[in-house]
Amino acid sequence: MKLLSRGSFQNDQDWHVYNKIALRILPFLFVLYVIAFLDRVNVGFAKLQMSADIGLSDMAFGFGAGVFFIGYCLCEIPSNVMLQRIGARFWIARIMVVWGLLSASMMFVTTPTQFYVMRFLLGVAEAGFYPGMVLYMTYWFPEHARSQGMAYFNLGIAMAGVLGSPLSGWIMQTFAGHWGLAGWQWLFLIEGLPATILGIVVFFYLDNGPGKAKWLTTEENERVVRQLEEQRRKSEHNGASHKFRAAFVNKGIWCLILTNFALLCGTYGVSFWMPQIVKNLGVQSLFHTGLIAAIPFAVASVVMVYISKRSDRTQERRWHGTLCCVASACGLMFSAFFHDNAYLSLIGLSVAMSGGLAGFCVLWALPGVLLTGTAAAAGIALIATIGNMGGYASPFMIGWIKESTGHLEYGLYVLAGMTLMGAFSMLAVPQLRKGNKDYLVQSPRNA
Repeated sequence: MKLLSRGSFQNDQDWHVYNKIALRILPFLFVLYVIAFLDRVNVGFAKLQMSADIGLSDMAFGFGAGVFFIGYCLCEIPSNVMLQRIGARFWIARIMVVWGLLSASMMFVTTPTQFYVMRFLLGVAEAGFYPGMVLYMTYWFPEHARSQGMAYFNLGIAMAGVLGSPLSGWIMQTFAGHWGLAGWQWLFLIEGLPATILGIVVFFYLDNGPGKAKWLTTEENERVVRQLEEQRRKSEHNGASHKFRAAFVNKGIWCLILTNFALLCGTYGVSFWMPQIVKNLGVQSLFHTGLIAAIPFAVASVVMVYISKRSDRTQERRWHGTLCCVASACGLMFSAFFHDNAYLSLIGLSVAMSGGLAGFCVLWALPGVLLTGTAAAAGIALIATIGNMGGYASPFMIGWIKESTGHLEYGLYVLAGMTLMGAFSMLAVPQLRKGNKDYLVQSPRNA
C-alpha cells in the first residue's frame, strides 16, 4: 500500500522509504487528530441537551466554545518550542493524557461559568498539539511530499465529522438517563478518555525523528537524515532562517497567519454549529442529525487528498491555496442563500468544508520551507496561535448574530467574507508572489 504519489519522487528507492515512513506514522497521527478534533467540537452536539440543563444561551455557548482557543493560543508557542527541545514523544504524550482527563471532566459542569473555565483549561491542555504535529512532519517528510502528509493527517478533521457526528448523536440518544447521567454527560466521558489512553501509547510508539528509528534499516535512516539535512541547507541558502526572531518578522509567515485565521473561522464556525444548522433544516432525531452532519466532512475527505497530491506533484502552492479559499467562501454563501432548502444547503456546506480543509493541506506545506530549526517551531506555532483565534471569534460571532437577528445563515455570510480575505492573503505571500520557485525546495523530479 502506497500513501504518497510516485510523481513526487525522483526514484523508486525514495518513494519506497518515504511510503514506509508514511505507513508507520500517518495512520497513527490521523487517529490522534480524530480524537483531538472530536474533543474540541463535540460540545456542539452536547449543546443540544446541556443548554437547558445548565442555562446556556446561544451567545454564552458561542463564547464558551470559542474560549477554548484563548487558552490554546496563550500556550501554543512555548509548547511547540518545548517539543522541539525535549522531543515529540514525551511532549505529545503529555498533551494527550492531560487533555483527555479534562475533556472527560466536562461532564461535571453545572453552570455557564464552569463551562467557560473548563473550556479554557481544555485549550491550555491541548496547546501545541496541532503545530507540534506539523513540526513533527518536517522531521520525517521532504517538502515535496509534505502536503500529502498534511492531507492524511487533516483527514482527522473530516473523519471526526464522518464518524464523530453519528457517534455523538447515538451516545446522547442511547445513554441518556443511565446511572442518572444525561446524554451530554455520557458524551464527554466516552469521547474524552480515549485521548488519555492513546497518550500513553504515544510514548511507546512514536520516535522523536529519523536517525535511530528501529523500524527503518541503517541505510534508510541515513538516507532520510541526509536528504532532510540537504533540504534544510538549501532552504537556508534561499533565505529561510533558523533564528527564533525570524518567525516574527517574515512577511510570508504573516500572510499565512491571515490565511489560516480565515480558513479556521470558516471551518470551526461550521463545525461547532453544524448540529444546529442541520436541526434547523427540520431534522429531529439526534442520530439522524449526526448522519446528515457527516456528509460535508465525507466529501471534504476525498477532495483534500486529491488537491494535496496535485499540489505536491506540480509543486504549485499559491493558486491551489487561493482557489481553495475561494471555493470555501462560495460554499458558505451558497449554503446561506439556500438555507431553507436542505439539499442545496448541504451542497454548499460540503463545498465550504472541502475548500477549507484542502486549503489547510496546501498552507501547512509552506512554513517548514520559509523557516527552519527553532524559527520553524516558533513560526508554525505562531501561525497556529493567531489563526486559532478564528476558532474563538467565529463561534462567538455566529452565536451573537443568531441571538440578535434570529437568523443563523447571516453568520455564514460573514464567514464567507472572512474566507475571501484569506484568499487575498495567500496570493500576497511574497516568496510565492515573486514567482521565485528556487525559494521552494523542489522535488528532485521537478528540480
